[in-house]
Amino acid sequence: MSEQPTEKKAAPAGEKAPPGGLRRVLDEILQGSWLVTALAVVLALFFGAIMIIVSDEEVRGTFSYFFAAPGDALSASWTAVSEAYGALFRGAVWNPESSWNVATAIAPFSETLTEATPLLLGGLAIGLAFRSGLFNIGGQGQLIMGAICATLVGFTVQGPVVVAAVLAVLAGIAGGALYGALVGLLKARTGAHEVIVTIMLNYVAVSFLVWLITTDAVKNHERNEPLSKSVSEAAELPRLLSWLPEGGGSLRLHAGLLIAAAAVFFCWWLLNRSTLGFELRAVGANPTAARTAGMSVGRSQIMAMLISGGLMGIVGATQVLGTANANNALTPSIDAGLGFTAITVALLGRASPVGTVFAAILFGALQAGGRAMQASSGVSIEIVTVIQALIVLFVAAPPLVRGLFRLKGAGGSKAALASKGWNG
Repeated sequence: MSEQPTEKKAAPAGEKAPPGGLRRVLDEILQGSWLVTALAVVLALFFGAIMIIVSDEEVRGTFSYFFAAPGDALSASWTAVSEAYGALFRGAVWNPESSWNVATAIAPFSETLTEATPLLLGGLAIGLAFRSGLFNIGGQGQLIMGAICATLVGFTVQGPVVVAAVLAVLAGIAGGALYGALVGLLKARTGAHEVIVTIMLNYVAVSFLVWLITTDAVKNHERNEPLSKSVSEAAELPRLLSWLPEGGGSLRLHAGLLIAAAAVFFCWWLLNRSTLGFELRAVGANPTAARTAGMSVGRSQIMAMLISGGLMGIVGATQVLGTANANNALTPSIDAGLGFTAITVALLGRASPVGTVFAAILFGALQAGGRAMQASSGVSIEIVTVIQALIVLFVAAPPLVRGLFRLKGAGGSKAALASKGWNG
């Protein structure tokens, strides 16, 4: 006796069908409140403090006689944590102990902005794809292709900065955009999942990069290590603070920050004021409804990945043309993990252009301050990496944060509106 196939129950009229696993997780993250995000940062810093205490041998020694003299353990713990986080603040925001002049006063924050620039551009790229219903995990590959194109133009084109640097940046945008558009095209035409395609294309880009810097046309024959030719001086992005006296020339902040600021405005305008942005958000919220309304889902997916890839291409261009690379050349590690760090920045910023700004500055401050923390207090910079991971972990689990702080759940209408189109 054959069994009758069970029919899948449709969602009741007027109710939206529950999203799939990955989409459901992202929806939960992106519709969380900003209070939850702030508390996630506080929790991460708290657990970071515990790791600082545990990793300090002298502090651990005071806990061996904790019940005899608890004040010693508490005092030593407070000293270790305050010195570590104080050093982090001095390395990321302001160092009141430095000799007073403008260059030294703004040096820590300028370093934070330097670290935040590629994170901001990458976060905008991933966030734009999120808002369009796509998970662009191929930032690494798009970054590498952008860096390759920017480098090839950078050491080939000669001329003033307004020509060489601009052309190199545009080449980086084109390289990343075309590599991203390929993913969108495969998604639209064949239904291939963007996560699988982008992961595979990451490997293709890395392998292509490793091969390219060994070719006679690209390799720097004056160096033994795998390294491409350096871009011309005219193609390098100008330093923004080199005009400051008494040390301004040593500050690494470059014109990539201005490009990132323009990208923030562009993404905000695109998503909130343009017809294309409305289509991208509509497709991201409900592809079926968008198709019923006459929108081309395939076209929106291609455009979303093209723009997302172009933004990641700028990250690659700034890695070569900016100050992150002392040789201003291609290396096997040119991506520096930015393609994946950008995902965490986009999640922390809830895929909002404005939110991504604050998320990028926070991560930039942790990276810049982490080096100072390690140098002055001996605390491993790996603790900063753990803090970043904990921030993302707590942001990804809003119910956990609400439960720890006894907060009420996300409010109905506001959360529902936030989830539509993944508005941050």
